[in-house]
Amino acid sequence: MNPAGTVGSAPERRSPSIAAFLSFLWPGLGHWYTRRDRAAILFAVPFLGVVLVVAMQATEGLSGLAAVLISPSSALTASILIVLLGVWREIAVIDSAMAIRPRGAWRRGRSLIVLSLVSVIILATHVWAGSVAWAFYDAGSRIFVGAEGPDAIAAAPATTLAPGRSADPNDVYVVPPFATPASPTARINILLTGVDSAEQRSTAVTDTLIVASIDPTTRKVALISFPRDIADFPLVDGGTYHAGINTFMTDVANHPTRYKDKPLVELARELGFLVGAPIEYYAAVDLAGFRTLIDAVGGVTITNAQPVDDPTYLWRDGRHGFKLAAGTHALDGEDALAYVRARSTPEDNDVDRSRRQQEVLLGLLQKLTAPSMLTKVQQLVGLAGDTLRTNFPSDQISQMLSLADGIDTSSVTQIVLGPPYSVRSSGSQAGGTGALHLDLDRLAAMSIDLFGSDSTYHRD
Repeated sequence: MNPAGTVGSAPERRSPSIAAFLSFLWPGLGHWYTRRDRAAILFAVPFLGVVLVVAMQATEGLSGLAAVLISPSSALTASILIVLLGVWREIAVIDSAMAIRPRGAWRRGRSLIVLSLVSVIILATHVWAGSVAWAFYDAGSRIFVGAEGPDAIAAAPATTLAPGRSADPNDVYVVPPFATPASPTARINILLTGVDSAEQRSTAVTDTLIVASIDPTTRKVALISFPRDIADFPLVDGGTYHAGINTFMTDVANHPTRYKDKPLVELARELGFLVGAPIEYYAAVDLAGFRTLIDAVGGVTITNAQPVDDPTYLWRDGRHGFKLAAGTHALDGEDALAYVRARSTPEDNDVDRSRRQQEVLLGLLQKLTAPSMLTKVQQLVGLAGDTLRTNFPSDQISQMLSLADGIDTSSVTQIVLGPPYSVRSSGSQAGGTGALHLDLDRLAAMSIDLFGSDSTYHRD
């Protein structure tokens, strides 16, 4: 009987290199090979438990695995677990090889080479996997800034959306979810807003205003864009806001006694009031990071409905002017950013600009969900951390990613609240055109058509 209490060939008659290689393939296999059954179980069972958990999560597809990693708490746990598993595998390899007699046989010739090789592979693979998990943790910590309640807001971590913009508890973007969907089958409404860190002006943060409405039952999506020159619209608490809608957050910040809550919360309440459905969450996208993200996925393909010619568009290198013919184009990040920002074309206005924003957004979503992006996941996650911030609960991201998997971007309902939902005045507004005044009757009809009896405009 050998020292482990089992009957069989003596361990010293076996090969240290084979024992090490087997334990490299699966902790405990090398011990089983040397007839150390109890040690084999000790090393194999914890590894088996981890594999089973990962396999169960994998049954939900790539979105399920991504959902686990993008949640900061889960990603941190995964990164720690990957390190511990690497140490566990290395101990299993060394322990199984050292059991071979004579003592020190594992340090000789081929055995030492094999042991060194598998150790290097374990180190390399676990460092890589750990770095990926840590990248998800780092990105998720910066993306999900929606603290729950005043105590959590006060403890919210400092995050950065773009260089030079650090978040703190007083940051306009550190806010809890605005509301909770009425039921698991209720529509999810998200405010998408653009943050232009390249422009030093207070209204830059709301030059892009899109309400994304998702029906979790039918997986249908609607995008409702508010052109920045909408003005003279009714306020949820009464009265009328006369300036352009893109200045609304600035007005809230400058007149805190006039409003009930923080600028972003007030903006979500107001837009939810106008579209006839409560907005639960927001997602803020930095346009500089947006450009880099598009480059990382290899560009986006768009179909331009009409020629764009903006002689005033200012490029980063100081050039002026942006032109794009009608038709289908593959745009890199710089051109895509110009495409969504250009707005001074004669016969073009912010209504057309809003349509272009939706088009590029859908093009980017289509690229991000392509299987070919798996090889770029670490880079894309890091860029997402630089580009996106949201108060969407990180522990619910699994459901959202599952919904995204089933969305057909070609069937998305795209609405821009220009004519016929609004009427342009003859006066002068941003961009040299008249302000847009919402037609509330048409807006109500659109809301009822989209949300049915859930619309606040609906009357029995």
